[in-house]
Amino acid sequence: MGLIRKGTVDVIALVHSDRAINSTFPVMCQLRPHISQNEYLFQVKQLVAEVGYRLAALTREKQVVCVAGFRFCRSLGWGKYLYVDDLVTDADFRSTGAGEAMFGWLAKLAENAGCGELRLDSAVERHGAHRFYLRERMNIACFNFRLKLKHVNVRQ
Repeated sequence: MGLIRKGTVDVIALVHSDRAINSTFPVMCQLRPHISQNEYLFQVKQLVAEVGYRLAALTREKQVVCVAGFRFCRSLGWGKYLYVDDLVTDADFRSTGAGEAMFGWLAKLAENAGCGELRLDSAVERHGAHRFYLRERMNIACFNFRLKLKHVNVRQ
């Protein structure tokens, strides 16, 4: 899918190869700084194998500027939906339409797959992200509760 932006072409595509996955790390680590570059490829591949995680990148002039990690899910409460685990635009490219383009691409993908909803969680302190999601016509639909459990090794 090509999108024209101010004389440039944005391309959004799923990434599969090790090289393509690794090319998304500099952007993804802005959202997930706790993941090291050495662990990133392993963790993405583990998510792909275990929960059907998919990774999409928006490139502008061959540079990755926005990344989304997502999966298709189904539940008794919500039916079939697309869940966005990760959505981040490179800090140098925010407010340039990259996030909006990726969000629109994800919504269209969800619709085409027969999903009733696109869902995501956002940490309470991420006010800029909340403004973006509200601008994209998302509703705050529920609270997310968590119980921290004994530390588990991420390589399990």
